[in-house]
Amino acid sequence: MANTTVASGLPPLPAYEIRPMPDLLPFISDFWLSLVVTHVAYWILSMFFHIIDVYDLFPQYRLHTPDEIAQRNLASRYEVARDVVVQQVIQTGMSAFLSATDPRQTTGMEDYDVAVWATRIRLAQRALPAVLGTLGLNATAISKNMATSYPLLAGALAGGHYPFLTTTLDDVTGTAVPAFATWELLVAKAIYWVIIPGFQLWLATCFLDTWQYFWHRAMHMNKWMYTNWHSRHHRLYVPYAYGALYNHPVEGFVLDTLGAGVAYKAAMLSPRGGLVFFVFSTIKTVDDHCGYALPWDPLQHITSNNAAYHDIHHQSWGIKTNFSQPFFTIWDRVLGTMWRGDTALKYERTRTAAAGKSVKKGETEKAAVNGNKVNGKANGKAKAK
Repeated sequence: MANTTVASGLPPLPAYEIRPMPDLLPFISDFWLSLVVTHVAYWILSMFFHIIDVYDLFPQYRLHTPDEIAQRNLASRYEVARDVVVQQVIQTGMSAFLSATDPRQTTGMEDYDVAVWATRIRLAQRALPAVLGTLGLNATAISKNMATSYPLLAGALAGGHYPFLTTTLDDVTGTAVPAFATWELLVAKAIYWVIIPGFQLWLATCFLDTWQYFWHRAMHMNKWMYTNWHSRHHRLYVPYAYGALYNHPVEGFVLDTLGAGVAYKAAMLSPRGGLVFFVFSTIKTVDDHCGYALPWDPLQHITSNNAAYHDIHHQSWGIKTNFSQPFFTIWDRVLGTMWRGDTALKYERTRTAAAGKSVKKGETEKAAVNGNKVNGKANGKAKAK
């Protein structure tokens, strides 16, 4: 390959040696890291919001009052935590399967791959004179005029011709060969290290959003699937962080675990890219169920799909809207399932109703305690007689 590139006037591609990729962290293998990292992220973020919730640290940003959590939810904290652990066990099995089907990760070709992209950039420049010619511009003349002041720009306009850029092929023969311009290598590195992984990550998020929207909507429209699967998640009318994965095991596998796994494979993410995708998806899902509209939470400002948006879907009056999760709202917008209207009055009604029930419950409990005291005194007097 090196000889071919030199013969064609292109810089030679560097030699490389492939070797196994070292683990990301020195104290745990990448395999075990892939099994536990999403669960660790889930519970750390969940406990952060749980502490905020228990100590009522930011009441001004609550979507629901403590009375609503106590009065409206139909599942206990224990039931929620138990089902979340069940789903995480299933996710661990999927992570192990994905890791087992991934090719062995190697390193050593990075500089070579960057040089390949730099070569493509150099070849693309050869089309510039023809493109400028269609606009009535003489690329050759322009290049000659700029050669002294702006040699790199002149070289690009000349079709990627940089006779002044050379390097030594080896220390023995001292043969000079063409070299890449600094800007070509910088662009090539940006493509290889940033643009391609970023595009793959974006593709995975779009795939997961599409998968979850249509499955989620189907579970609401199909009475059997809703009754047998999805209704469990909607026992939480007032979502909280660690209830994000409170689902029926079948729904959890189909909607979340399988969807994320297929998105990972479809986007052809690397295992390291997969870690980023899975962790980001996990913390975004937790954040969407946190029950707070925090102005300083970056996850709630990346897109309009956030805790306030998803909370509407958990209310009885919004259950047929806002199906999109966890990243964007595009499918709700396109297919007309986005909630349109003011929610302030509806939220106020549920807060008032929950507060009323709480007061009534307190009065009932107080009356029961007082009644027990009266009965106790009466029984005591009867025994004394």
